[in-house]
Amino acid sequence: MAEIVDRKLVQELQSREEKRLVEQTPKSAKLYERAKKSLVRGVASSYQMRDPYPIYFTHGKGSRVWDVDGREISDFHNAFGCMVQGHAHPAIVEAVQKRIELGSQFALPSEDSVIVAEHLQKNFKMDQWRFVNSGSEATMDAIRIARAYTGRDTIMKIFGSYHGHHDYVMVSIGTAEFKERGPRDNYNSIPYGAGIPQSSADMTIAVPFNDADIMEKRIERLDAEGRKPACVIMEAAMMNLGVVLPEPGYLERVREITKKHGVVLIFDEVKTGICTAAGGAVERFGVIPDMVTLAKALAAGLPAAAIGMSQDISGVVSSGKVFQVGTYNGNPLCMAAARASMEEVMTPEAYKHLDHINDQLIAKCDAVCEKYGFPGYTVGISSKGCVNFATGKINDYESFIEHQDVGLCILAWLYNINRGIVMAAGREEEWTLSVSHNDEDVERWVNSFEDLVRDVTS
Repeated sequence: MAEIVDRKLVQELQSREEKRLVEQTPKSAKLYERAKKSLVRGVASSYQMRDPYPIYFTHGKGSRVWDVDGREISDFHNAFGCMVQGHAHPAIVEAVQKRIELGSQFALPSEDSVIVAEHLQKNFKMDQWRFVNSGSEATMDAIRIARAYTGRDTIMKIFGSYHGHHDYVMVSIGTAEFKERGPRDNYNSIPYGAGIPQSSADMTIAVPFNDADIMEKRIERLDAEGRKPACVIMEAAMMNLGVVLPEPGYLERVREITKKHGVVLIFDEVKTGICTAAGGAVERFGVIPDMVTLAKALAAGLPAAAIGMSQDISGVVSSGKVFQVGTYNGNPLCMAAARASMEEVMTPEAYKHLDHINDQLIAKCDAVCEKYGFPGYTVGISSKGCVNFATGKINDYESFIEHQDVGLCILAWLYNINRGIVMAAGREEEWTLSVSHNDEDVERWVNSFEDLVRDVTS
């Protein structure tokens, strides 16, 4: 793993910034002592854990959130991109308030679910839709539908990509698994943590991103073994290594390969959908898969997700061959928020604003790197972007491991939280924007970034 600045200096700065954070957050420390008595590690999800304690938050408005110590913070985390609409957007608040007075749940059909599906049908070029409640549910059901449609069991994913927390996709995701990965053209299938049967992991084959030739050869080899994949599930742009964009022509080749071999192509747009364009990566890159999964930003922070599919594939659901079910699917409260988001918030002007803010961040961070001779570079797409602390280009998980200085990613989080910015921690090191972000938020980010770069290059 790369180290592009002096490790001792990074450790010294980390100790300094940790001490500063402890001094600023006594109420979070106190709440943690209470929380860990009832919540495992004091949090509701392992992705919220942090040593020596997490920072707890109270409320948000627009592009800002407030922690329990009363600090006003620019939110570049945005719930991993869920809040592209901004916190407590008036149109969303009004829609939810009106809906809840009429009842929040029936487990019966409602008109808003039809209207939301019509918007998604137009934007993502998918014929038919079903709703679920989270990205994990969406990818789980999409894989089941693809298996039923093809009559095959094996699935293929990209090494390093996260597609939710069900067994078949909790495979070949993180650094620990990378150490045991095997050769690039024949990756091993490694469970991501305990509790996942090896038999489940063995049904999922990982291949590198941005390498269509290896994908096709692996499909052909699996076919010869009688294990042709039912589907390839992938992000069109990887979003958990910062941001890794597809190389020119890569997605088109993947589309050709999957069609040629009769493999269902699923774009997991949980992170790109709504956040990068009204039609997500389908619109951005112009490649139409067989299925799409959405979540996160769909309902402006309420738990809603969706599965889009071609007319042919939808037949295994409409016929009753696949039981795609869920009590909360199409929940009226979530559908009201999703409809308001698409009709009133995420307008063409909103996407222009996101592009403008992202362009500013990229240009100003690039200028900082140039000013200090710092070996980093930016990548961005609409509401998402990052500075790669890297000595070489990152285009898949292997190059991420080779080039990215993860220690600097961790230090960057500390610099930001101490200077009024919250972002995703660790290797996620990226900014996620909302329509409420403004020039002041940009300056806060850039000033913090310059503090970091100046200190590590001094």
